[in-house]
Formats: sequence, C-alpha cells, structure tokens
Amino acid sequence: MIFIEKLIEMIRDKRSVVCLGLDPRMEQEGQIPRYLVDEFNDPNKIILEFNKSLIEATFDLIPIIKPQIAFYEKYDASTALKETIKYAQKNDLLVLLDSKRNDIGSTSQAYADSMFKVYGADACTLNGYLGIDCVSPFLEYKEKGLFVLVKTSNPSSGDFQNLFSARLEDVPDTEHEIEMKSIKLERNYIHMARLVYHWGRDLPKILDFHNLGVVVGATYPNELKVIREIVKNSFVLIPGYGAQGAGASDVKYGFNAKGLGGIVNSSRGIMFAYQNKKYPEEQFGKAAREEILEMNDLINKERV
Repeated sequence: MIFIEKLIEMIRDKRSVVCLGLDPRMEQEGQIPRYLVDEFNDPNKIILEFNKSLIEATFDLIPIIKPQIAFYEKYDASTALKETIKYAQKNDLLVLLDSKRNDIGSTSQAYADSMFKVYGADACTLNGYLGIDCVSPFLEYKEKGLFVLVKTSNPSSGDFQNLFSARLEDVPDTEHEIEMKSIKLERNYIHMARLVYHWGRDLPKILDFHNLGVVVGATYPNELKVIREIVKNSFVLIPGYGAQGAGASDVKYGFNAKGLGGIVNSSRGIMFAYQNKKYPEEQFGKAAREEILEMNDLINKERV
C-alpha cells in the first residue's frame, strides 16, 4: 500500500483527520512536565518518554503524527526522534516528518534518503520553491507521501507567497519583450499550487488522491478554499489549528464532498492541553486524549 492509501484507510477506520504534532519543548512551565525532566535528565529519554505517553493515550483516535525535526535537532535528540517514529508505526500510526527539506538535486537526494531510509518516515514536508528538479528525488520514493509548502500558517507568509507573479502563456523563454495581453497575474501561492497539480498528474491515484500533497494554513481559510479547487488530487496538511488561532470552521474547505482530502495538525494545543484544561501534569496524556476527542467531534461536523 502506498502512503495515501494507508492514510485514507486509517481516516475511515478511526473517523479522524487529526494529526498530532510532536514538537517537544521543555524550557518553560506548561510544556514537557517538570517531573519527566527531573526524572530522566537526558533530552533523548525525556522526549521519548513524553512522546510515547502521548501516543499511548491517543493512537486509537488519530491516523497520523507529525514530529517537527527542528525540535529534535535543537536538543540533540535524533535518537528520540527515530524511536518515536518506530513506536508510532508499531501503534498503527503513520508518521509525517516535518522537515521542509529542499536544495539542488544531489542534496535533495541526500535529504530524501535521510527522511525515508535513516528516519524511516512515511511522509515528509518539502519546500517546492526551488522547482521540480529538487522535488524529483523525493518522488523517486513512490510509496512515500510528500507535502509541498503552498500557503503557510505564519503571519508573514504573505511577504512572498501573496505577491503577484506574471504567468506567461505560450511565450518562448527566449522572448525579452512581450505584449501585456500575454500576461496573467496570480499570487505566488496560486502558482505553486498549479505546479504541484502539474507535478502530480501522472502519479498513481487512490480514490482520486495521490501521494503529492500540499501545506495550507488553517489561518487562511479563503486561500485554503481556492487552493483546494486547484490541487484536486492532493491531500492538504492543514496546520494552524488551536494554538495559532484557527478552529473547525476554518478547515472545512480542505475537504471534498466525501469528507476526504485533508489532515488537520495541532501541536501545542494537544501536547500541552493539560495546562489549559487544568489537569495535573502527570495526566498530560489524558488531557491530550480529551483535546483530540473534542477536535474530532468539531471537525467531523464540518467535513462530513
């Protein structure tokens, strides 16, 4: 089974499109509980124990997790990341490694090998703004999932993604002067969505979806609606739910009429739910489970 087939099957079995983001933080109160930090006193052990507890408490409610690689690199905790991935997969979860990799072709090949051979992830995120020759090495892993950044959830994403680019229609690359009627202006995120649609046209499809997805922030629901119409065959990874301010009504445009086509990520809102829900820190797993149950209920009402 290829990634997208597994994902759709798990979404249907668990009636959930929630993606648990595992972005460990331990410097402040309300993050990884202090008793774990004091007990293990080693970032790899602390993070792994925290992640395993969250997975144990929630694996039956979600189809997929999303570790953000930067938070493991920050703590020199690659062992915790690898073991988290293995543990999640043993517990019937897919793993989307949020790495946002890309570079020139040979370096992209090394990145792809790292994501899928070294870490063993089922999918990863990519920065597609370097073009198809830098995405192709990841596409060689035909069974793996890919999610290309299109419209990200951060407030300053518009600094570049919202700028207008001129799309030249039927104009040779050698032309230096053109008539204005040959130009169509569109925002950069729209053009990137069109590129992803083009790159994925010949990929194998399951229920009209293939392994090449996109990333669109829930904090931009209008943009999500437009992009969903362009990338008809792509799943959408939708970050920004919860701590970044988006809610269930903001993600509804990420799904088709059958309620498929998106996964909704929440990281801090689930990991550290014990803080908002006034649970003792020893019950952080129970609080995370309660948060996911609430998310599933709210999101399922919007998508089905």
